[in-house]
Amino acid sequence: MRHIKYEGYILPVLIVILAFLSGLRFGQIRGRRATTSQIEQMVSELSTPTNKLSYTLSLIDTQYVDSLSLDSIVEHMMPVVMEELDPHSVYIPASEMQQVNEPLEGEFDGIGVVFNMATDTVIVLNVIPSGPSDKAGVRAGDRIIRINDSVVAGREIPQNEIVHRLRGRRGTEVKLSLERQSIADLVDVTVVRDAIPLKSIEASFMIADHIGYIKLSQFARTSYSELMSAIASLRGEGMTKLIFDLRGNSGGYLDQAILIANEFLPEGDLIVYTEDRHRNRVEEFSDGNGTLTDIGLAVLIDEASASSSEILAGALQDNDRGTIIGRRSFGKGLVQRQVPFADGSALRITVARYFTPTGRSIQKPYILGDEESYRSDMFNRYLNNEFFSADSIHFADSLRYVTPKGKTVYGGGGIMPDLFVPLDTTDVTKYFVEVSGRNILYRYTIEYADRHRAELDKIETLGQLRAFLDADRNLLDDFVAYAARHGVKPVPREIAVSRQLIEAQLRAYISRNTKLESNGFYDNIYKIDNAVLRSLEVLNAEDEKQEAK
Repeated sequence: MRHIKYEGYILPVLIVILAFLSGLRFGQIRGRRATTSQIEQMVSELSTPTNKLSYTLSLIDTQYVDSLSLDSIVEHMMPVVMEELDPHSVYIPASEMQQVNEPLEGEFDGIGVVFNMATDTVIVLNVIPSGPSDKAGVRAGDRIIRINDSVVAGREIPQNEIVHRLRGRRGTEVKLSLERQSIADLVDVTVVRDAIPLKSIEASFMIADHIGYIKLSQFARTSYSELMSAIASLRGEGMTKLIFDLRGNSGGYLDQAILIANEFLPEGDLIVYTEDRHRNRVEEFSDGNGTLTDIGLAVLIDEASASSSEILAGALQDNDRGTIIGRRSFGKGLVQRQVPFADGSALRITVARYFTPTGRSIQKPYILGDEESYRSDMFNRYLNNEFFSADSIHFADSLRYVTPKGKTVYGGGGIMPDLFVPLDTTDVTKYFVEVSGRNILYRYTIEYADRHRAELDKIETLGQLRAFLDADRNLLDDFVAYAARHGVKPVPREIAVSRQLIEAQLRAYISRNTKLESNGFYDNIYKIDNAVLRSLEVLNAEDEKQEAK
């Protein structure tokens, strides 16, 4: 397979900036009187947009009455210029580059803890094994009271500020003062920051006999290798079918989506192609080395699945591979090329469009310069009842395509699943909204984990976790009493309606406070997840068809 690199495009915005940096002086006539023809030529030159902008910057630089920084003007100008383009062409200031790129790079420099601020105190939910904090003696359940002698508890400091204080260049130190259960005094530790891996696979476990579940949160640099490692582990546990969850996955590196699609497809299948403004077409085909062509497959998508998620789902759907389940995806089918600047900032400018194997454009409609209406598309889908009924989604006949096996699919933006699963709100009551919206449910699970920390720390497997939670027959009643103490009176009828929803969330959030983290969370939450339950039905039905033959 070839990996696509877009090079050699002439970028108008770059011309603007380069013209400014080279200090062009259009129409400057010094030391003599300008003739009529010279003035006409000057006016003609200045009538072009690029020359007008460059000349304006030059005038400010050389003749404006006050001294000022053109760097600041350019920083304000760049986002305005990009706003006139499509919604995915953006300018990224140097100060934001690390934050933008970090989730996709596979690691960051920090102390290696998962924390939350359910109240106004930093609570350590989990410590990365063998990471800096683990080596320094930080434990799950610790409260961080001071960071480098500055009190952070009880001050309502924004979570991003806490992140900023904890992260830093590897090899540097950060001092923490910790409040620990059953210890009267604060526990002081010094943590030496180091590289912390960022995993794009959020969960991977056996969800039923012979059926594995993998949730991929983004297409990062390490996603393909992470997936293959997870697959090997699950196959060792007897997996022959897979639920591949791409819901909420907004995309990332294209090459990772292509590599993953290749594993599921036989040789010679078109995975994706792109076209630029000149109709230049670049195609990617499967190479026949895929190791997952024999595995039963269900892929979950929703309205937040975008870009690389849609490329993968579209490639599988158009090649009649597996079953796509869920709701219509976001609809981002524009290819961005990142153009770096010397100061560390960059442009991400759209240079082509993605198309699925049958020729469908993934990109939903947009109007140049009108980002507001583009961003309101999700709200409009909700108002149009698209999250709740497939019949509310209408496709033009002109956007109808047919897969090799005769399945009808539609273009026009996003990937419409083979099986639609509506958003389910039947268990949501006013009581549930209150305990969830006020964060009471989550705070209860934190305190529950504190009370049972010794027992939870001994749990190593999902089977042990299930047994522990099943043994607590009073979990819901205890929570209802806790909620009443915190201002939400019990409403028996509504609690009965929301019982399964509340119990699943209690178990899931408690499980996230164990070593099993997201595996424990999703092992409990899937029981109220209709898309996962539908996937289990589909994959099990495939076995029944095989037996019938």
